[in-house]
Amino acid sequence: MQGAENSPLRGLGFAFLAFGLFATHDAIIKALGQDYSVFQIIFFAMLFAFIPMSILILADQTSANFRPRHPWLVIARSLLSLTAMSAAFYAFVTLPLAEVYALLFATPLLITALSVPLLGETVRARRWAAVFVGLIGVIIVLRPGATAFSPGHLAALCSALAASLATIIVRKIGSEERSVVLVVYPMLSSILVMGGTLPFVYQPVELPSLGLMAAVGLLSVIAQLCTISAYRFAPAAVVAPTQYSQILWATGYGVIFFSERPDTMVALGAAIIIASGIFIVWRESRPDVSERTPVLKSPNPRVDAGVSMRPKGWWRRSKS
Repeated sequence: MQGAENSPLRGLGFAFLAFGLFATHDAIIKALGQDYSVFQIIFFAMLFAFIPMSILILADQTSANFRPRHPWLVIARSLLSLTAMSAAFYAFVTLPLAEVYALLFATPLLITALSVPLLGETVRARRWAAVFVGLIGVIIVLRPGATAFSPGHLAALCSALAASLATIIVRKIGSEERSVVLVVYPMLSSILVMGGTLPFVYQPVELPSLGLMAAVGLLSVIAQLCTISAYRFAPAAVVAPTQYSQILWATGYGVIFFSERPDTMVALGAAIIIASGIFIVWRESRPDVSERTPVLKSPNPRVDAGVSMRPKGWWRRSKS
C-alpha cells in the first residue's frame, strides 16, 4: 500500500515505534507466561483490545452489517489467526525472545513460496533463491542434532506457517471482503475459543497482572495503528524492512529482564533470514515483477494474521 502522503521519515518513525511496541507487547507476554496460561493471557488481552476496536467500529456509520461475503474463508482465517497467535505466545514464553523472532521472520519467505500454488503468483529464480537461503537461516537457528528441538521451536514454526496462510487468505479476499469483517471475526473467535478454555486453565489474576494483560491488548491496537500510519506516509518497500528491528528490542529485553544471553548461531541465522526477507521486499518493489506481490501488499503478516485495520474508514471494502 502506497503512502497517502510522501513523508518517508515520518513513515519510518511510525514504523520503528510500531515494532518497538510490538516487541514490548511480546516481552510482557513472556513475563505473564511464567504465571498464567497462554490461553488465559490471550482471552484477557483480546477482551481489552476489543474495547478500543469497538469504539473505532461504532465511530463510523458506513458499516451496514458484519455478514462475510466469503464465510468459510473468513472462518478459516480466523482459526489460522488464532493458531498463529497462540503458538507465538507459547514460543515467547518458552524460548528466548530473539530466537522466537528469528523463526517468525520466516513468515515472508513462506508467503512467497505459498503464493505460487495458492495465489497464482509468479515467483522467479531470484526470489526462490532468497526463500531457499532464508530457510537455510532457519536451519541454522534450529541447529538440528546440536540442540534439542523443543515444543517452543515447533510452536514458532507453526505460528509462521499459520500467519502465512492467514495473510494469503487476506490477499485472496481482501478486495471483496470488508475490513470490518476481517477485524471482528478473528477477535471474537479468539475471545470465544479462549474463553472456553478458562475452566481448565484459569488462575486467579492479581490486579498488577490484569493491568499487564490490558497493556498487551492496548499495545497491540496502538502498534497496529502506528503501522497503518507508517504505510500512509511511506512506500511499503521503505517501511517493510523495519519489522526486523524487533530482534534488537527482543535481544535487549531478553538480556535486561530475562537473563537471556545472545546466541551467536541464532544471530547468524537471523541475519540470513532477515537478508532474504529484505531482498524479497526489494525485488517486489521493482516495476519488472508481476503485479501480485503478497509480501509487499501484506508487508507485516503479523497485522494481517491478527487484527487488520486501516485509517479513517478502514472497515470499508478495499475496492468498491
